[in-house]
Amino acid sequence: MMEEAPGRAGWLIFRPARLGLVGDGRPGAGESGLRGDAMRAQRAHRRVVEVGWAALVAAGGVGVALATDPVPTTLDDFFLRGSQPLSGGEALHASLHNCSICHSGFDEATEPYTRWAASMMGQAARDPIMHACLAIANQDVAWAGEMCLRCHAPIAWFDGRSEPPDGSALMDALGDFEGVSCSVCHRMVDPVYTPGQSPARDEGILAALEGLTPEGHQNGVPMNPHGANYVFDPMDYRRGPLDLAADWGPDFDQLFHMWERSPFHMESRLCATCHDVSNPVYERQPDGTYALGALGTPHSTQNKYDQFPIERTYSEWSASLFAQGPVELGGRFGGTRTAVSSCQDCHMPRTEGRLCLPMFNPPHRAVIAQHNFNGANSWVLRAVHFLYPREEGYETGLRDASVEDAVARNAEMMALASDLELTQPSWSALNARVVNYTGHKLPTGYHEGRRMWVNVKFFNAAGELIAEHGRYDEQTATLHGADTKVYEAVHGVDEAVAQMTGLPVGPSFHFVLNNKIYFDNRIPPMGFTNAAFAAVQAEPVGYTYADGQYWDDTVYTVPPLAARAEVRVYHQTTTREYIEFLRDENVTNSAGVLAYQLWEMFGKSPPTLMDEGEIVLESCAADWGRDGAINSNDISAFLTQWLGAAGTQDAGVDVDGSGAVDSGDIAAFLTVWLAGVAGGC
Repeated sequence: MMEEAPGRAGWLIFRPARLGLVGDGRPGAGESGLRGDAMRAQRAHRRVVEVGWAALVAAGGVGVALATDPVPTTLDDFFLRGSQPLSGGEALHASLHNCSICHSGFDEATEPYTRWAASMMGQAARDPIMHACLAIANQDVAWAGEMCLRCHAPIAWFDGRSEPPDGSALMDALGDFEGVSCSVCHRMVDPVYTPGQSPARDEGILAALEGLTPEGHQNGVPMNPHGANYVFDPMDYRRGPLDLAADWGPDFDQLFHMWERSPFHMESRLCATCHDVSNPVYERQPDGTYALGALGTPHSTQNKYDQFPIERTYSEWSASLFAQGPVELGGRFGGTRTAVSSCQDCHMPRTEGRLCLPMFNPPHRAVIAQHNFNGANSWVLRAVHFLYPREEGYETGLRDASVEDAVARNAEMMALASDLELTQPSWSALNARVVNYTGHKLPTGYHEGRRMWVNVKFFNAAGELIAEHGRYDEQTATLHGADTKVYEAVHGVDEAVAQMTGLPVGPSFHFVLNNKIYFDNRIPPMGFTNAAFAAVQAEPVGYTYADGQYWDDTVYTVPPLAARAEVRVYHQTTTREYIEFLRDENVTNSAGVLAYQLWEMFGKSPPTLMDEGEIVLESCAADWGRDGAINSNDISAFLTQWLGAAGTQDAGVDVDGSGAVDSGDIAAFLTVWLAGVAGGC
């Protein structure tokens, strides 16, 4: 899947794809961009035109490198505790060549394999956005790719193929591109040993790891889960919450595979392994800032809360009401459980059925977990499926139907994640409240290029659009968000890192260099308190939420003549600004160009509709100034707007409804205004 780039010895170009790359891959650059034939044919009879380093540079380059060399870190700087590569035992098995034999092909509603494969968990190592980001991370900080590959390609990491950190040693034949595979999750060991609950063999596994105690401490520090800080069973004992011997008898090991019953696989701590991400290169300072630690050595405390927080999805959950016990949501996220608590309750909803092929006469279970792993990604799975077509010899587990089903489930989860409530507190104001029903911030996770926003459209009595906030241009993928609420997290670099790297002080997409959170107004979950979220490095920044608040209000001024409003909440996976960064800043290989072309091909990451609502507005046409009072300011405000629109068909000033802005509108407005003075609205 990786081929040497012509003209650049030692560098590798990520080529899982079948895209026609010519020039620098940008629109308008000669014959650059996706070929029309390739776009129309989709999967049939595609050819590859490789782009090497020399060709990219000759075509005008693909970005601007940092003013300095990469930060000279070593592999030791990214060391985390727990299991280590090549630490002995059996290699992690490839799901496609092992687990799918028994756990696929019978009922796609219950069998684990098909839904897992059609998730970003199953395709984490094939994700073209990840590979584009990986290239820039390694450009910015030496060995930074170690941090990415631990979670995106854990099979390769555990089996010793994450070096070099650009992913060039990954081997498809050994399952490295299967992402977070069956064997990764089902061979994970709870780092905290609980007698009577944990598998008995786990006590010895933990004791064999240097300094790791049964209480989950190494060298006196809790081994808190994050950044793929995991423990694997060195032998192929497959773990899960079910008692297989109770249903199959004591000979299950001989009939199928070795196994252990593991309560850990029902707990959110397992998910935290990859859904809290910290940068160990930075050390938290007494004043709460983050500075580069001593290079060439592991982080001094190995505590994630002493490292820079890149993602805090698990920690957000841990400080929410959901972590304290089930929260009754009436089955909002599907499955047979109406009250939910753990990550698994929502992302692996419960159902009933069988988990392996009928030919083995498996028991019908009243409660099993669907391996959906639904999330917020709206388009990348389709891109992966395009890159690895079945008829050309690739085997990803993806099918046309399973991909579309997964995309639809993701969209459904986003629609269920929040509710929209519209009220009109006064005739001059519209309030849009977005309520978060997830167990973490909304949105959460990898924040680079991801955002939510509120779109508001005001219409007059004739149904004409007279004002809009949060307009999105689908052709240019541009959000006009200065006049609306955008929910996002913005990270960047401080002055010290700017001096070290040549980057400007302020917001940045260079995520392995970022050491400061400039803004974070993402909506907190139920149970939020400022103190608890500050303790896990997840507090709001540049925005205020009161303790207990799991919603956000945005007030919009109602324009004159507005009779109703339509309000929608959108989420976008990959913004134009971020994908252009991935394209332009990559001076290593063509991964950024490839990601950009796929983004264009699949609709420029079309926004996903989360909520929508409509409200009929009470109005007071006399209060043209929208200040809550009827006075001379209204006449001045009307005449100013009228003068700017005279001779046009601006529906916002066409008071008499004649279809034109003329003197009749002045007379009509004065009539309304005088009536308002006399009787109010």
